[in-house]
Amino acid sequence: MTMPRKILAVAASAFVLMAVVLVVLLGSASDEARSGGPASGQTARAVTQARIAELEQAARERPDEAEPLVLLAATRLQRVRETGDPAGYALADSALVAALKREPSSPAALTERGVLRLARHDFSGALSDGRRARKLAPQVVRPLGVIVDAYVELGRYEDAERALQQMVDLKPNLDSYARVAYYRELRGDLDGASFALALAASAGGPAAENVAFVQALLGEVELAQGRSGQARRAFQAALAGLPDHGPSRSGLADLDIAAGRLEPAIERLEAVVENLPTQKDLVTLAELQLVTGRTEDARRTLARVRVTQQREEDAGVDLDTERAAFEADHGDPRRGVELGRAAWAKTPNVRTADALGWALTRAGKPKEGLAYARRALRLGSRDPRPLYHAGMSARAAGRPEEARRFLDQALGANPAFSPLHARVARRALAEL
Repeated sequence: MTMPRKILAVAASAFVLMAVVLVVLLGSASDEARSGGPASGQTARAVTQARIAELEQAARERPDEAEPLVLLAATRLQRVRETGDPAGYALADSALVAALKREPSSPAALTERGVLRLARHDFSGALSDGRRARKLAPQVVRPLGVIVDAYVELGRYEDAERALQQMVDLKPNLDSYARVAYYRELRGDLDGASFALALAASAGGPAAENVAFVQALLGEVELAQGRSGQARRAFQAALAGLPDHGPSRSGLADLDIAAGRLEPAIERLEAVVENLPTQKDLVTLAELQLVTGRTEDARRTLARVRVTQQREEDAGVDLDTERAAFEADHGDPRRGVELGRAAWAKTPNVRTADALGWALTRAGKPKEGLAYARRALRLGSRDPRPLYHAGMSARAAGRPEEARRFLDQALGANPAFSPLHARVARRALAEL
């Protein structure tokens, strides 16, 4: 199976769930995948930690070279992805500061700093680093990955498309194929996204976690198209290579939710967030607890979301968009509007438009909220959550026909897109 050279000639996009997390696909310094990959998440983490120790020693033994420090920073970022501990960002940052002191014009160091800035949601800084690295090493493809991700998060989609086409033309591999999928889904081309993700998974990557991540994304895209069997196979393929892979285990919980098996979904997610507590999984767990009558459990789970957010912010991650969406649903919508406006000023993308629009609607300003909801959908996304937000905003703004259309699309895309909000959507649609 081959991919057409002009891979972006058809509609293009970006997963809301993936957001910036595609920085994982820029590769790591870990050598574990080159030796066949780990047998478990514990083994992967042990290999990464051992590699960190080796690179720390190499950095001491080669005090005039930047390379060991760049590789050390990359491996520390890999460890963050494996453990979910954002404290590793500061350690990676320290290594890169030292590397750039040794070699101020190191394309590799600038690229890795761009990766770190993406992870911390400093998209303008990442774009600057990516461009500098690209200018210094135009033959190297990795800076283009930083540039593409930064453009997407800054809402510069045409620029992202051009950079991504360059990336595909230079090196069609896991990094570039995954970004093609990332870009196609935003415009609603789910078949194209599945095709590109399958190519990305088959291409392999520098770490088993990278491949598992792509397989998990493939599972989510298959599930979004109602192909539960294919989705399950994708999640299981990821878990076969990395049994503790959190996104794949939460993907199986999504399958349970879609089938109405709420208790097994709760059990799966409780196990996932014990080791890797992400906002997405914690919020889904809390919503499951709410709809099954476990109000106190839900309250405690939502409190954990705030703890997780604080840990990330303490590590230098800008969470204005994520916190705006959370406050809109489970906190103070007026605070959500403040956060959403701040995020929109920095990153006017479709994801931020969705968060701000929903916060405005929940804060009693549905007409303004609907305007942002329309912006969130302007590229043609079939993601049910922004469609649901748009539908509820239109309903509150007194536009029943538009509300009906958006809510129909949300439930048509995935009747179980949220344990809590899918029920609200069905009730609202019945009342229109």
